[in-house]
Amino acid sequence: MYAVIATGGKQYKVSEGDIIQVEKLGAEAGEKVVFDQVLAIGGEAMKIGEAVSGATVEAEVIRNGRTRKVIVYKYKPKTGYHKKNGHRQHFTTVKISKING
Repeated sequence: MYAVIATGGKQYKVSEGDIIQVEKLGAEAGEKVVFDQVLAIGGEAMKIGEAVSGATVEAEVIRNGRTRKVIVYKYKPKTGYHKKNGHRQHFTTVKISKING
């Protein structure tokens, strides 16, 4: 059995026991989170739309962290303009514990 959930502007296909990285959630390690934006549930029969309106996916937060640094370098020739900037995106690692649907 699997589910397609939406969080942080992205969609993830998850099954029970999966460990995924999602955009930062406001939860600490060890806390439980519930994803209520379930788009589809699959298994023996696929359910989408109204059939999954009350479905939820429960998960446990494993850790919070930051990804590797991405360097952004802007440059315009012949004008002497250049600008260097870096960015590290925050993320939360969660383990899917139960699919209710």
